[in-house]
Amino acid sequence: MTDEKLIRVINSLPLFAKNFLKIRTKSGRIEPFILNRAQIYLHERLEDQKKATGKVRALILKGRQQGCSTYVQARDFHIVGTTKGKKAFILTHEAEATKNLFDMTKRYNDDLPPGLLPKPDTSSAKELNFRSLNSGYAVGTAGNKSVGRSQTIQIFHGSEVGYWPNAEEHAKGILQAVPNEAGTEIILESTANGIGNYFYNMWMAAITGKSEFQAIFIPWYWQDEYALPIDEGKPFSLSEEEQEYLAEHEADGLTKENLEWRRRKLMEFSNDHESARELFNVEYPFTALDAFRNPVQDRFIKATPVNRARKIIVESKSPLVIGVDPAITDHDRTAIIRRKGRLSYNLETHYNLNTMEIVGAIRRIIDREHPAKVCIDCIGIGAGIVDRLLEIGYECVEGVNVARTANNRDKFRNLRAELWHDMKEWLSQEMPVQIPDSDELMGDLTSLGYKFDSSGRLLIESKDDLRKRGMKSPDTADALALTFYVGDYLSGGGYTPNYMPEEAAGMFT
Repeated sequence: MTDEKLIRVINSLPLFAKNFLKIRTKSGRIEPFILNRAQIYLHERLEDQKKATGKVRALILKGRQQGCSTYVQARDFHIVGTTKGKKAFILTHEAEATKNLFDMTKRYNDDLPPGLLPKPDTSSAKELNFRSLNSGYAVGTAGNKSVGRSQTIQIFHGSEVGYWPNAEEHAKGILQAVPNEAGTEIILESTANGIGNYFYNMWMAAITGKSEFQAIFIPWYWQDEYALPIDEGKPFSLSEEEQEYLAEHEADGLTKENLEWRRRKLMEFSNDHESARELFNVEYPFTALDAFRNPVQDRFIKATPVNRARKIIVESKSPLVIGVDPAITDHDRTAIIRRKGRLSYNLETHYNLNTMEIVGAIRRIIDREHPAKVCIDCIGIGAGIVDRLLEIGYECVEGVNVARTANNRDKFRNLRAELWHDMKEWLSQEMPVQIPDSDELMGDLTSLGYKFDSSGRLLIESKDDLRKRGMKSPDTADALALTFYVGDYLSGGGYTPNYMPEEAAGMFT
């Protein structure tokens, strides 16, 4: 290999891995490390972010044994062994995992051709140090709250973060040891471990744009080994559920062979199909929402009609109704969504707006989009927002108190239950409906449980109960539900720019 080619290979992680790094495969063989589809996708996402921002901040959500830790370990070793002044620290959820990852990195180093990279000056059970580069590599286990707190780190890899017992402490400690500078990397990867924990909250912050982290999801069916040949001598037909999965994910690589493998795996999990499917989706998720299992056994709105509505295109000339669920706290969002009959679109979420900023945002929407109705939750801060908009002449604004008695008081405990019921019926009707293709909205729509009171009236899970089990308020779904205050299909109506100048508002009171 010429010097020029060698330099090119060393500078490219995929080429460096293929030519010089060795891994132990699932079958136990030692082979060159050739990146699989998931690892190539992950590499490209991280490199794109590095090129755009100068640093890497990433969350990786994946299924079991997809090689993400193997890739990140190779990435960290490559940086430490080829770059001056880089200290890497790897934190795992348990001691055995710590040992396995460090053994992997030692194998990378031990199998290198002599003289290719500097030899480590110190090598222990938890550290590799390259003094000539002023670089090093160390590992720790998350059971110790203070682990790594005193380190100076440029590269951090958190493994199985969803299972860290002291995640909040580590976020305050070791993660703060990574400076917010170019050339630094923080990569947190995990399979999901329910909702409400540190990794889940980080993921939600990333997908809603509240953090600098990018959210990277790796579906299980990208693994070549997660497929089984179909016996051509036996009839093979897809269930309705499998047909939906294939229709939704075939373009992304899902095959019938993957579904055959899934059938076998479901039988290993449980004889009860529903229980097996829940367990499978956590370990081998189709989507991020599959991974974060909802602990409520009876969700009021199931995922199937929501998924269908995300993928359908609908046109509508019905009058525009806008739903607004306002909030001014850090943990809730002001959610605004539009609906025209069977078409819902253009979801907005805003954080940390005060009441006058929310009023201003709604005014601009009304003036620009001319809705027939704007339905605003008027409990709490919403009352002041509704009053102000009505005061300055926006007659299309309707305050909605979802805690009041339902229109059908024999069937529903309160108006909120009635509106959520109407929204569920709308999603489930034969005529197709369209909603924004949003993980955030889907998560909110499918998050709530339900029950019936002693009089047999429907009661939807409250926001307080939702927070007790670690979930955020379903603001985007509540905003959509508010649009049903005027019915499924608003007849007639229209926009009339009948408002007085703001400076004149209140002069007649």
